[in-house]
Amino acid sequence: MEDGRSDAKEASMVELALSLEKVRQIEGGGDNADGQKKLWGLLRLFMACMVSGGIQYGWALQLSLLSPYSQTLGIPHQYVSLTWICGPIAGFVVQPIVGYYSDRCTARMGRRRPFILVGCLIICVSVLLIGFSADIGRALGDTKEHCSVSTGPRWAAAAIYIVGFWFLDFANNTVQGPARAMMADLSAGNHGPNVGQAVFCLWMAIGNVLGYTAGANGKWHEWFPWLKSSACCDACANLKGAFLTAVILIVISMTVTMYLAGEKQLDKADVQAASGRGCFSAFGDLFKSLRNLPPSMFKVLAVTAITWLAWFPFFQYDTDWMGREIYHGVPQGPKSSVYDAGVREGAIGLLLSSITLGATSFLIPKLCRKLTSKVVWSISNFMVFGIMTAMVVVGLISTKGYNLKAIALTLFALIGIPQAVLFSVPWAVASEVVAAEEDDGQGQGQGLAIGVLNIAIVVPQLIIALTAGPIDKAFGKDNTPAFGIGGAFAFICAILALILLPKTRGNSNAAVMAGGH
Repeated sequence: MEDGRSDAKEASMVELALSLEKVRQIEGGGDNADGQKKLWGLLRLFMACMVSGGIQYGWALQLSLLSPYSQTLGIPHQYVSLTWICGPIAGFVVQPIVGYYSDRCTARMGRRRPFILVGCLIICVSVLLIGFSADIGRALGDTKEHCSVSTGPRWAAAAIYIVGFWFLDFANNTVQGPARAMMADLSAGNHGPNVGQAVFCLWMAIGNVLGYTAGANGKWHEWFPWLKSSACCDACANLKGAFLTAVILIVISMTVTMYLAGEKQLDKADVQAASGRGCFSAFGDLFKSLRNLPPSMFKVLAVTAITWLAWFPFFQYDTDWMGREIYHGVPQGPKSSVYDAGVREGAIGLLLSSITLGATSFLIPKLCRKLTSKVVWSISNFMVFGIMTAMVVVGLISTKGYNLKAIALTLFALIGIPQAVLFSVPWAVASEVVAAEEDDGQGQGQGLAIGVLNIAIVVPQLIIALTAGPIDKAFGKDNTPAFGIGGAFAFICAILALILLPKTRGNSNAAVMAGGH
């Protein structure tokens, strides 16, 4: 699950904050030129990861707006989670295969950048399909009633929306796996995997801040009146405007990454893959590689899976929870404007969470070195447990007529702290485990390792997508049961992280592990 994903103005802030971690490693009175070289290398590493910010911008719009938007097209609430089923399928199929081939790609532009380029182009087409789905649906035979009075389903628009949604998830998985692997490649020599993944996480935070700001903006239809049509009223036009900006930002960020990443062409002689491999044999090699993973990697996969079981209910229903439980609105009918106001407020809450995510990402490398990654991972899950429990209580009390909007926004802001861990530490731990194996001559490759880790994410996403809606319908409590289940999984994972995870500290090229304890 996951997502998206700004400009050079942020570079000076990152240069100051992240470089502190490297300055401490330079000997006192050492060569200033060497220190400046490392600092500029860190800055280039940051800018080379800009594409993750652009992708996360679109992912933020997807997380904050699409579950509510799908209900305006007539998809019932209990089936909304099923529209997200494409995510785990795409992740299960796409990322391992893309990871496999990106480890072996011999293109002139490098191993990772060809996949980033193709994926970004598909994302641009996908968000246009989603943004204009209501207009396309009307042209294909949906109701001719004006959108301001129509309350029934619009199945053609829903079908276009789902097609765009599926392509978007497939393309996101095509880009994010190679982008993470590229950060592991570029940071391995001097900075270490935790710094590389923290940079990736910071760009995700920047993309989230911009994306959630765009999603919370209710003025797109006023600034650009041509966005509105008889099939697309104010809320739809606002979504359309936000997604059009996503296309622009993705193109800009992709161009910067393609120029600055500095990948070298892989020598064909170094590629050990047998000739004539196809898609299915590559996928078969993925599962063969699972048998060769070290025991510590299986423990990482197990803890990762349970961690994401805790998070997916929030990702699917965050703004819907704000619109329903906190604002007491519904997607269609007389209270739809109240619901839309709640969704925008939810996007503001996600913006606040992204700010705390970005601030926390600066601290993660230092915390992992001091406490070990597994302790940081465990603490983050205890925080998720507390926040999810509070959201259940607040939602139940709010439905009694109490105004708890400020508390709800506070909870959204706080959840950005453990989210910074979620988006960086698991990948850094996996990278270190793989790096240790590569040092022993038994490594599987960073791209393939990230693809394998992604399996531990998509399986719980599939479980939540299939069960969250029916559970909510059975209990008749909207989003509350799903949040309660997420909190329970977070508590379980906090304990398992301390028991199962290897003791890593973010060291470059060498994991400091102690038998999984």
